[in-house]
Amino acid sequence: DLLVKTLRQLRRQVDVNTEVGVIRDIRLKELRLYTDYGRCSRPLFIVEKQRLLIKKRDIRALQLRESPEDGGWHDLVSKGFIEYVDTEEEETTMISMTINDLISARLNPEEAYSETYTHCEIHPSLILGVCASIIPFPDHN
Repeated sequence: DLLVKTLRQLRRQVDVNTEVGVIRDIRLKELRLYTDYGRCSRPLFIVEKQRLLIKKRDIRALQLRESPEDGGWHDLVSKGFIEYVDTEEEETTMISMTINDLISARLNPEEAYSETYTHCEIHPSLILGVCASIIPFPDHN
């Protein structure tokens, strides 16, 4: 468990490539590291203790930046606010759909869906991925 936490922390600090998948399979007693490129992954906000790591001041600083070269998406990843999670690692995470889910889990833990959220969706439409999100009416075949 300590090794998995350390590897994920190194990935969040960009000491390990952000695209590396870290999966602990308790049932099989395995630690799997996926390093191949081209795997399906998606960005998620990181949650610790039912709170987003990114704060309003970070978002304001992003909005007030002078030029596109000042910070941006890469800074959000390198500061550990956003993490890329692949399909294998997604099986071991608890993802909140909205910030309101985190707030209600913190205020009313007995009524919450989960008491151990690890990530939060950036926007609910991103659950489909970029390609599916640009298809008009993806829910109407």
